[in-house]
Amino acid sequence: MDWKSTIKGFGSFLLLERSLSPNTREAYVRDIGKLAAFLHLRQLDLNPTQVELSHLTDFLQWLNELGFAKRSQARLISGIKAYYRYLLIEDLIATDPTELLESPRLDRDIPEVLSFEEIQAMLESVDLSQPQGHRNRAILETLYACGLRVSELVDLRLSNLYLDIGFVKVTGKGDKERLVPIGDEAVKYIQLYSEYVRQRQPVARGHENFLFLNRRGKKLTRVMVFLIVKQAAEAANIEKTVSPHTFRHSFATHLIEGGADLRAVQEMLGHESILTTEIYTHLNTDYLRDTLLAFHPRSHKPNNS
Repeated sequence: MDWKSTIKGFGSFLLLERSLSPNTREAYVRDIGKLAAFLHLRQLDLNPTQVELSHLTDFLQWLNELGFAKRSQARLISGIKAYYRYLLIEDLIATDPTELLESPRLDRDIPEVLSFEEIQAMLESVDLSQPQGHRNRAILETLYACGLRVSELVDLRLSNLYLDIGFVKVTGKGDKERLVPIGDEAVKYIQLYSEYVRQRQPVARGHENFLFLNRRGKKLTRVMVFLIVKQAAEAANIEKTVSPHTFRHSFATHLIEGGADLRAVQEMLGHESILTTEIYTHLNTDYLRDTLLAFHPRSHKPNNS
């Protein structure tokens, strides 16, 4: 059994069994190629079945010395683990050398969060008298109402809007679809934009089904959405670093601070793992203390009456 044939089989396994996105699948395959190249560089004539934990830890140490970021190392370990799980499933190995392989601890970057008042100020800063005012207001309302990624926003399609029942269908990472609830204010501004702007402008061929269009009638780019958000932040005199992702983070944080279930927020954000959603639980200590005092049975003073 050699590296080339098993890596090829691994790629097919990821495509058929795991339904990973093309980018993730290609990254995993490249990562296994890096491991094989490292062993060759160290003049270790080993096939995949002969690799042991010590070889893998040496490989990770080598990557660390080369300056690979912790996040890149973690993704690479994930790919190696998936590769050896594939070999186990195919009965090509009897034991998994990655079983005790640990990923580096990642420092979680907590994105900036806006208060509801700051969100409101940005929404109200949009000048509806301007040609693209209704579109820009609808974009900001949708970002905050649904917590969408910017890629999900620009890909929103008319055929996936179920505004009468308060839902939109979103295509997220890995081409996975999910239904996301949308509030009345966002629905109102989408309808205003659709009726008074979008229906009255020419639409480029192939872009008829996209909701948000530029002046040339084509789907908006991610860069354009970043500019719209940045301009609204400047108009509202907000000094924080604000991007479309800031709306996503604020959406999740406000929901959780309001008492929303973490699993429900996970579904709305389209996270595969609840651990990813926990990044958004950027709650202040006063809120946590108030929650403890309000709900923990041992936090109440006994009634002496």
